[in-house]
Amino acid sequence: MRRGEGWRVARRSERLCYVTGAVLIVSGLVHLGVFAVDGGPWEGPVSWRKPFTFGLSFGLTLIAITCVTSYLRMAARTRAVLLTLFAADCVLEVGGITLQAWRGVPSHFNMKSPFNTSVSMSLAVGGALLVVILSAFAVVSFTRRPEGPTGMPLALRTGFAILLIGLLSGAAMIARGVVLTRTGHQAAGYRSTASVKPLHGVSLHAILVLPALAWLLSLTSWSPTARYRAVVTAAGCYAAAVAGALVWAVLKY
Repeated sequence: MRRGEGWRVARRSERLCYVTGAVLIVSGLVHLGVFAVDGGPWEGPVSWRKPFTFGLSFGLTLIAITCVTSYLRMAARTRAVLLTLFAADCVLEVGGITLQAWRGVPSHFNMKSPFNTSVSMSLAVGGALLVVILSAFAVVSFTRRPEGPTGMPLALRTGFAILLIGLLSGAAMIARGVVLTRTGHQAAGYRSTASVKPLHGVSLHAILVLPALAWLLSLTSWSPTARYRAVVTAAGCYAAAVAGALVWAVLKY
């Protein structure tokens, strides 16, 4: 494939991801409205909180990953394929969670019927695919210095490293919950995720916050040294927050 064709494929995948991310965000906000009207519990395995938070989080993450991976030194076609798979996986995750919320049943660790089991396992498989795709981007960021303004390489590498912590914490929650559920302790499976949720939530969005900061700083009149120091400080603060959440998770796990 010629370079020009590769870039056209990449641009199409970017548009697809941006639109999909926006739709997921809107879906999340709609379900916040549903919660406001319908009420019900905010916490627990069955609540409108899940389609709201997952729609918002996956939408923002999809848009962020689409944007920041443009700074990675990788083949345009490879990036386009990975982004398309990532977008499809985000839709699968949010769609499954939203479907189960409307059915009034738990989306995760639900093995009470063949259909519920298939939804729960598809979410688990989708989570594994997320780890593979995002790990691939992370490897590229560390093996080939990213492009971008001052501080962007550090922001990307730190963001991806922290993101991997979030993915691993999510995998740990799923693994423990599935084991407890399959051994007849479904309620314990739901409770087992509580201590890890802060770590999971905080670490997922470093890849959005830190590169956004580096980009915003590039619009200022600050010197390159001052901008770089600001990114270093922000990365250190974010890492400290993740470390605190990790300690909490370990102590309460």
